[in-house]
Amino acid sequence: MNVVIVESPAKAKTINKYLGPDYQVLASYGHVRDLPSKDGSVSPDNDFEMHWDIDGKSAKRLSDIAKAVKGSQKLILATDPDREGEAISWHVLQVLQQKNALKDVEVERVVFNAITRKSVLEAMQHPRVIDAPLVDAYLARRALDYLVGFTLSPVLWRKLPGARSAGRVQSVALRLVCDREAEIEAFNSREYWSIVAAMKTAAGEEFESRLNAIDGAKLDKFDISDEAGATSLKQAIEQGAFAVQSIESKAHTRNPQPPFTTSTLQQEASRKLSLSSRRTMQVAQKLYEGVNMGGATQGLITYMRTDGVQIAPEAITAARDVISSNYGSDYLPAEARIYKSKAKNAQEAHEAIRPTELSRTPQDVESFLEREEAQLYKLIWQRTLASQMASAKLERTTVDLTSTGTDGRTYTLRATGQVTRFDGFRKLYDEGKDEKSADELGGRLPSLNQNEAVATERVEANQHFTEPPPRFSEATLIKKMEELGIGRPSTYTSTLSVLRDREYVRMDKRRLIPEDKGRLVTAFLEAFFQRYVQYDFTADLEEKLDLISSGKLNWKDVLREFWDSFFAAVDEIKDLRITAVLDALNDLLGPHIFPEVADDGDPRKCTSCDNGRLSLKTGRYGAFIGCSNYPDCRFTRQFSQSNEAGEGRGGEAKELGSDPATELVITLRSGRFGPYVQLGEGGDGEKPKRSSVPKGMDLESVDLEMALALLALPREIGAHPESGKPIVAGFGRYGPFVEHDGKYANLDSIEEVFSVGLNRAVTVLAERPSKQSRRATVLKELGDHPELGGAVQVLDGRYGPYVKHGKINATLPKDRKAEDIELSEAVELIAAKSKKGSGRAKTKKRASKSAAEATN
Repeated sequence: MNVVIVESPAKAKTINKYLGPDYQVLASYGHVRDLPSKDGSVSPDNDFEMHWDIDGKSAKRLSDIAKAVKGSQKLILATDPDREGEAISWHVLQVLQQKNALKDVEVERVVFNAITRKSVLEAMQHPRVIDAPLVDAYLARRALDYLVGFTLSPVLWRKLPGARSAGRVQSVALRLVCDREAEIEAFNSREYWSIVAAMKTAAGEEFESRLNAIDGAKLDKFDISDEAGATSLKQAIEQGAFAVQSIESKAHTRNPQPPFTTSTLQQEASRKLSLSSRRTMQVAQKLYEGVNMGGATQGLITYMRTDGVQIAPEAITAARDVISSNYGSDYLPAEARIYKSKAKNAQEAHEAIRPTELSRTPQDVESFLEREEAQLYKLIWQRTLASQMASAKLERTTVDLTSTGTDGRTYTLRATGQVTRFDGFRKLYDEGKDEKSADELGGRLPSLNQNEAVATERVEANQHFTEPPPRFSEATLIKKMEELGIGRPSTYTSTLSVLRDREYVRMDKRRLIPEDKGRLVTAFLEAFFQRYVQYDFTADLEEKLDLISSGKLNWKDVLREFWDSFFAAVDEIKDLRITAVLDALNDLLGPHIFPEVADDGDPRKCTSCDNGRLSLKTGRYGAFIGCSNYPDCRFTRQFSQSNEAGEGRGGEAKELGSDPATELVITLRSGRFGPYVQLGEGGDGEKPKRSSVPKGMDLESVDLEMALALLALPREIGAHPESGKPIVAGFGRYGPFVEHDGKYANLDSIEEVFSVGLNRAVTVLAERPSKQSRRATVLKELGDHPELGGAVQVLDGRYGPYVKHGKINATLPKDRKAEDIELSEAVELIAAKSKKGSGRAKTKKRASKSAAEATN
């Protein structure tokens, strides 16, 4: 018997069918070991020795693997083909060696880029050993992230109450968001005008033109700077007699984009499908691991964590065959297209993301997939096929019209147009855009001849104002990180998730806005750890990690170089007083926290007393603005007075449209418990129908269609095939769910509530944890209580993590993670809970006594 190890049970089941009865395929369920969340897990003083921890579930799975391996002929490690997959195989091998489970057992490592019979069987014919440099790169990255987090985060907690953590990549990504916000706040809008004229040919065809030049001198954007100048030019154009001075047509070729990488897939899924990066990867994982299609499980796409843009020669051949048969020879270029990544530090170790079978069209698989799966597969299929199609051929035409005005000046109007002579790859696919281009060309122009007179129908003078740079969306932030060389395909989604989970940023209208605590952390790091949040420094470190993975650098040498300077930087500010920190932050965040006041007054002057100065202060629950004359002056206000925090939440009801069934108006409102949609206004003592907007849903996406869907919840999916009772989907206290016969199971995302089908719902219900598995599990043993004795633990319960001592349970504060809790903090939480409980008991006793006295 040969034992094969993969990450997930879904992969295990599929691959076992491909390999047959001589193989036993087991799942590791992802990583089996990790660094414990405590000091000393990485020891720089002991040559960066790393101490790994195995949780209870992984320990059982590893025991099962060890039992299966003992007595087997061969152990085949077949985890994912990237760095994380190599690390999982290495961890499994290390544990099995420690258990002495590999006596006389041959060990092989195989990788496949797609879960298909052909790919798996071919991989089995080409085994190798574990890639040591790739494992070294993993160890270096893991050690760096640990050392930064566990060295820098405690400094943040001491100097900035309310701050939660800092990380090697997350802090740089957060700086990008904060820097963009500072750009927006510092932006000064500038007025400019444009003159647009609607012209008509002798044949009666209208087209649009713009004032482009005066006396042969091209106008710059700001040459028409006020209404008076614009009005004067408008009148001159209206009085002019224009004729065609020149016509210029140029052929233009537009080439297709390469197949998807992880980054470009996340960007395009955000633009076209409105999927978050996290959801995109969840759906892609399902397509990669396989879907049941008529009784056989098929992997539909290749591995989805990659920065490579090339695809296998056989896939190129298959794509060209599909193009030729489906679209004709005109759409097939003479030679296959070969792509090379332009991204900084791209590894190109794996293929781009593509369908495993190009002949399998979106229509062929649609009936086997959930809505989002079908949409994402179609996007990948179209992009891959389009990447091998012929270029689009366009023709751009520029027409200049001139007239000499009564003032003797020559005015030139310019009309531009673009027509498609051959659509090429655009017949199938065109890449989305994050921002609209201001100078996009118009459509076809009418037929015009040299010196032909054209009539002026109407002229408009349009006022404009320059706009600040747009906030980052998830897609544009990932794009920027990739351009700068920050992070890698496997880290983009987790980095964004950490920023949201730590409440350093929030999403509003699908844009990332830094929260005050995020700006505070960024300012602190820029003031005292500037080197470590510089974009070039982070990208350079990523490049060194890549060199480790290719065997060109020693991983411990990289760690030593980093740690020596980093530890010195932390040590320098260890004894820095909080007042010095706040002074530095006052300067860095001044424009944000102390906005300009009228009459050039002092923005830091206290509005409550005469001579106080406003400054950042820190309290138990974070930063705020207070007066220097405290306690005589007790003036305080929030960290920021920006109105952006309430954008889209407050104000009057927003009308979305009318319900087609009742013709009642549907509105989006904000209430005590958050935003909600409402049908009508009620009446005759009846309350109107309402439905809360689920937490995490972008308010900008709540249109009439979404409001109707929310008001229709809970949604009946269908009857359960066994009981015949209905299965419904909806939102509850703990997020999106499906329910059947009083039993609930969580869904992965908000979107699934509206799209989940019967098959998926039945599966989710069947896989829901049992009551026993939902019992609290011990996350961390903190030791004995220093005064009372007895174990103090951190547990994960039904309602989240908490600390326990004896019969006293104390919930963790919202801003604290279970892995960060130490014994001293746990003792304080338990003492506070005990005191609170004692107070309640006394109140209850007094109330009982009073009631008895009143009765007597």
